[in-house]
Amino acid sequence: MAVDANEKEEIMIIRIGENLNVRMTKIGQAMKNRDPEPIREMVERIAEKGVDYIDINMGPAPKDGHELMPWLINICQEVAPDIPLALDTTNMKAIEAGLPVCKNRPIINSIMARPERIETLVPLAAQYEAGFIALLWGPSGMPRDENERAEHTVTLLSAAMEQGIPGDRILVDPIVTPVNVQQQQVKSCVDFMAMLKDIAEGMEMHDVKSTCGLSNVSNGAPESLRPILNQTYLMMLEKNGMYSAIVDAFDDEMAAICKGQNGRIRELIWNLMDGMDPDMSSLSKEETDYIKTAKILLGYSLYSDSWLEL
Repeated sequence: MAVDANEKEEIMIIRIGENLNVRMTKIGQAMKNRDPEPIREMVERIAEKGVDYIDINMGPAPKDGHELMPWLINICQEVAPDIPLALDTTNMKAIEAGLPVCKNRPIINSIMARPERIETLVPLAAQYEAGFIALLWGPSGMPRDENERAEHTVTLLSAAMEQGIPGDRILVDPIVTPVNVQQQQVKSCVDFMAMLKDIAEGMEMHDVKSTCGLSNVSNGAPESLRPILNQTYLMMLEKNGMYSAIVDAFDDEMAAICKGQNGRIRELIWNLMDGMDPDMSSLSKEETDYIKTAKILLGYSLYSDSWLEL
């Protein structure tokens, strides 16, 4: 039976705004110089877009992360006191310094399936009743396929169980990779998402959620083509239960998709995933572009920068 995405009772993806990021030149310089104005301005702009969380991505910050993180948190909370934060850094001391400063329940972004990360950060998540992103990156690095993703999920959920952390505070991140580099891994994430609910319920970790760094899928693609890759991939992941995504707060089309709009395109993509290839001659140019993009992301066609022209 064909899926009618418009009949779904509620389609809502939680948006974690990715734009307060050290890799942005102006923001990175402001972090380095402790200049609050560019930070305030960015937080105001992100908040105006109605995101559900603001991701504070300060990178590794190896020297002064334990000071930088609380400073950034305080600015965010002054400007947007009602928006909770995701603390995004590999510096575990910075996470530890930031958690007690948060006024709303934060998310630790992220905890890898590595012993040193688990042993330090999972107890902190329990202590401060924080949520955390369970990043499926293991001791050997990137998971090879959906089955290795499942193994890392069990490792991280088991660690959370030992600390008494409920499933609804955990967001599993399957790790999105660029389609122009690791095309098979892109489909593997979609396949894994179809497994996640069963894994969590089998461990009696009900209400485990999910997230992803969505824009990674389009890294390296021409800038003009990145939005359609990101948007199509989110609808594909959503079919298999994706709960939230770290996204560009300023992508208004993405925001509309997260609010359940674009039902016709969603329906076409979901039906394609179920093996129902549409009659391309009956589709509009916009619909055709989304279906061509979905076929690239599903691995039906090899990636090239000219896929929409073929």
